[in-house]
Amino acid sequence: MSKQRGFEIVEKYRGQGINLPKRQTKKAAGYDIESAVDFVVPSMWKFGVVNAIKFLLNKGKMDDTKLDEIQNAIKPVLVPTGVKAYMQDDEVLIVASRSSNPLKRGLSIPNGIGVVDADYYNNSGNEGELFIQLINFFPKDYHIKKGDRLAQGIFTKYLTTDDDQGGLKQREGGFGSSGIK
Repeated sequence: MSKQRGFEIVEKYRGQGINLPKRQTKKAAGYDIESAVDFVVPSMWKFGVVNAIKFLLNKGKMDDTKLDEIQNAIKPVLVPTGVKAYMQDDEVLIVASRSSNPLKRGLSIPNGIGVVDADYYNNSGNEGELFIQLINFFPKDYHIKKGDRLAQGIFTKYLTTDDDQGGLKQREGGFGSSGIK
């Protein structure tokens, strides 16, 4: 019987005590995905948001260097998980925030959900390692510990249109690479 769907540890994390995602209860839809490392998610307030407000109050008058600093200070971070997901060609892994993240930790997945396509698995850019994109909207940095549960992954099938023109390109790369020219 061939493999249908599941998780594997990425090569560079083998032997480092990484846990494969698992469901916590019998009827849970999501597999809890953990952090592979200790990681600090900086507060967006520490530097970026305050300076962004100053930028707006100055009617957009700031040099490009300052604008780059602001953008870098408030952009999301990618937390490594040390795992990758395999699935059937007509399936997708939806990565959603754990419900406790915003309320207890001030952490949010800024794009709402992550979409992991089947061809992300074992890609040439990063072996298909899952990263959890997070932003911290609390006023202080949040310290993630290795093994903290950050998100939940839900496998599901997807549908295509009758006149679908997709599937004509090969993925070349890792995170954020499906929009290849």
